[in-house]
Amino acid sequence: MRLLKPLLFFAALLAAAGPALAQELPDQGQSEAAFRLYLAKKPVFRARVNGLETWLRAKRVHDILPTWQILRTASMWKVCNGPPFEVPPRKLWPNLAATLRFVRDSVRPALGSVQAVSAYRNPGLNVCARGSANSAHRDFSALDLVPAKDLTRRQIFHQMCRVHGGKGPATGVGLGFYAFARFHVDTRSFRRWGSAGPMGNESPCAVLERGEDPEAPPLPRPEEGSPPASPAEVPQPQPPIR
Repeated sequence: MRLLKPLLFFAALLAAAGPALAQELPDQGQSEAAFRLYLAKKPVFRARVNGLETWLRAKRVHDILPTWQILRTASMWKVCNGPPFEVPPRKLWPNLAATLRFVRDSVRPALGSVQAVSAYRNPGLNVCARGSANSAHRDFSALDLVPAKDLTRRQIFHQMCRVHGGKGPATGVGLGFYAFARFHVDTRSFRRWGSAGPMGNESPCAVLERGEDPEAPPLPRPEEGSPPASPAEVPQPQPPIR
């Protein structure tokens, strides 16, 4: 009975938050309770985490996001038979410190509190999870985030595009948008991406800059065998920023 009540309470929270939250947040295998079990499995896991936390405190970025969140791997960890949590090689730690500072100084002032749902992915897990071969998750500079507040995608687009346009070039920030309220930030290089625009291959930020609706569905593709449209009739995608 003691165990049943917390489980029922958690289920009620998910139901109240709607289907989007259930899609955005990792499963219970990457929860805080699961992280404690992960630490208890092997002394070496605890030693690695302690080393990372000591380093984060020395860099004064230890209190921006909980350790168990910044050590979450890919959402597909179970399908890929990968670890739910992983401490990356020490040489990669400075990459995350820069991203955490961006979260503290720019993301939280714009959106409020956020939760990290994916961080480091080792090369094998990255391939299985269908990540880019050059993914910033591989070098521990990327975080996939979800706002704690009940914000619409449009609100997230407007706020984060404003932040990225103002501070992104100087800080070398990458910004990407996924389904629901999930978005990506990294501090490896200034770029942006998403699935908006007439062709469905643009960043919502580029669409907003043109004064268009980033949530408008892409235009239908011409059917096979139909005569090709003239160049003036075909919307031309904007070149990506790299």
